[in-house]
Amino acid sequence: MLEAIRIVQADDELWQQYDALATRSYGHPVGDITRLRPHADIRVAVRDGRVIAGGLGLLVPQFFGGAPVPSALLSAGCVAPEERGARLSVDMLAERLRHLRDQGAVISTLWTTSGGYVRRLGWEAPVPVFAWSIAADDLKRAFTRSGLPIEHGRTTEADELQRHLARQWNGPVQRPDWWPAWIDGKQQLTTYRFGPAQSPTGLLSFAMKRSERHGMQLTVHDFWATDADTVGEMMAFLASHHTRAPAIHFRRSALPPYPALLHNLHRYRPTTEAWHPWMLRILDLEEAVRLRGWPDDLDIAVPVDIEGEAGESWDHYLLEVKGGAGQLTKTHTAGEVRLTRRQLAVWYAGGYRTAAAARLAGVAAKSDTALSILIRTTENEPWLPDHF
Repeated sequence: MLEAIRIVQADDELWQQYDALATRSYGHPVGDITRLRPHADIRVAVRDGRVIAGGLGLLVPQFFGGAPVPSALLSAGCVAPEERGARLSVDMLAERLRHLRDQGAVISTLWTTSGGYVRRLGWEAPVPVFAWSIAADDLKRAFTRSGLPIEHGRTTEADELQRHLARQWNGPVQRPDWWPAWIDGKQQLTTYRFGPAQSPTGLLSFAMKRSERHGMQLTVHDFWATDADTVGEMMAFLASHHTRAPAIHFRRSALPPYPALLHNLHRYRPTTEAWHPWMLRILDLEEAVRLRGWPDDLDIAVPVDIEGEAGESWDHYLLEVKGGAGQLTKTHTAGEVRLTRRQLAVWYAGGYRTAAAARLAGVAAKSDTALSILIRTTENEPWLPDHF
């Protein structure tokens, strides 16, 4: 008879087993298991002293409505190939989330190729994700250097610029102090600052890898700019690599999904490739609403019905937003709008830009007025430039 499976926090011995299992499961070493060990909550499933599943969890805030919301970022989850098919991954996800919720997480985000699987567990993609490629010669013809100062390397001021710009979107990570060094080391990034040293207006990070035949492949990971002039300077700087890099590749989520940086790129023959998206799940409804940022000028109260966590019932709530603060409280009044857990995640991230878009996505409402009011509460666009 098989011993019962235990899900525990990994000690040194179990961590080594998990590292080896991930290599066998993914088919290649997973370097983050070592790199993120000092910062991650690592849980493993053990039977007969042997690790048969594991995963990383990071408790890191994400910006929504301009406010940092404690989030459980999940990564490097794996199950031994011989153990798959017995719902062990479901139990692992639940246990990993339980401990991160105990530490304060009220939402959860992950990147996954198994979108259909995690959708059944309550996650949803608020926005599509694309990788863009543009011929370097096209950029060279389109943009010219303006003389804006350019300096190599990260600084505290540059990281503050990124944090400031990240607040303007729904989803970006509030990068902890260790985040830049981790991602730079992982991806072998080269970083440049644009503008005055003490008040930069642009931050650009990219990786260069030798191509199989000749030249280099240049892939942009971070592209942050405060204004159009800085965008032009950064594009011209990237184009200056045309003798070595025939194309400039923007990694998935290096550019926003909406036209903030893309509105002119159609002139330059870009190509795009869809990637698996980032997925969001609300863990604690009331706290997620309370901690999120909301428009200061709103004063609304909308009854909403929200699917229960088990998916078998519906609960009545009143959503109130006033003076930049939001509150979700249970009530006995039937809702004007009905949201599944997955639709709630899209709404929370600002993925529904209009009432018509929400209805097309299956959101049920008794009136367009109530649905329009609900949609107007989330003014920032969704974007997660940080991959983990």
